[in-house]
Amino acid sequence: MTKFRFVHNNINVRDLDRSLDFYNRALGLAEIRRIVPEDGSFIIVYLSDGTSSHQLELTWLRDWNRPYNLGDNEFHLAFRTDNYQEAYQLHKKMDCICFENIKMGIYFISDPDGYWLEVLPTRDNEK
Repeated sequence: MTKFRFVHNNINVRDLDRSLDFYNRALGLAEIRRIVPEDGSFIIVYLSDGTSSHQLELTWLRDWNRPYNLGDNEFHLAFRTDNYQEAYQLHKKMDCICFENIKMGIYFISDPDGYWLEVLPTRDNEK
């Protein structure tokens, strides 16, 4: 059987600089590659956590002039952290926490375009 592996997820953003700042400050993601065509009609930036091989692709479209329709916003990306309380305090300070599930021990943050990102603690059996 042919094997597959995850490579990246893409989201479209309206303000690339604002999104790059958010993803760096909130989740420590850094730009590792950028694609810019000669006509400037779009920019694609790949972000990495520096640990896993999975990347987040941010796409900016020059001629897009309205917010993206996120539907019911049931789609999300999830991130684990070894320091859940520190992450929680950072996101509280950034005022980007949009939903908390205290019973499950998780919360979600919202990026500048309204995409939800789940934050999970690293549990002993997942180290």
